[in-house]
Amino acid sequence: MPLAAALDLIAGEVRDVTARVGGDTDRALGLLDGTRRVFVHGAGRSGLALRMTAMRLMHLGLDVHVVGEVTTPAIGPGDVLLVASGSGQTAGIVQAARTAADVGADVLAVSTTDASPLADLATVTLVVPAATKTDRSGTASAQYAGGLFEQALVLLGDALFHVLWQRSGRSADDLWPRHANLE
Repeated sequence: MPLAAALDLIAGEVRDVTARVGGDTDRALGLLDGTRRVFVHGAGRSGLALRMTAMRLMHLGLDVHVVGEVTTPAIGPGDVLLVASGSGQTAGIVQAARTAADVGADVLAVSTTDASPLADLATVTLVVPAATKTDRSGTASAQYAGGLFEQALVLLGDALFHVLWQRSGRSADDLWPRHANLE
């Protein structure tokens, strides 16, 4: 397969799956907009995608922490844990959601399903109808091992940021001082 054909296939799958994201997006935005602090947590490539979202939310001025970093404080009431797990069953992600819920934090989950242990713990679940990493049938995606879910997760994070940014009324110049200047 030529590279151009692979790019077309991936772009088409991403366009299709992002058009079908389900869940209460307004409530998800409300959680992020009204929170004291945001904590992000995901495993593997999902975790990397959420780190991109964390950076954008920080640019917006939110107090954002990546779970597992040595400077991450304890989560508590009034906070939001933003987590992603394609299957909704990743043990470490589900345990983090349980801990957050137990201390009174809200859980915003992104998954391929709203019928999972993670969804059961979540305040809001956004569903990306993509293949999980163990689905090798090629039915939901021709891509390997959850690639479509992870790609959609990046775009969903950017879309959440974009809506919050537009609602804030701030300009790009207003956000720019939050970029790293140690490079």
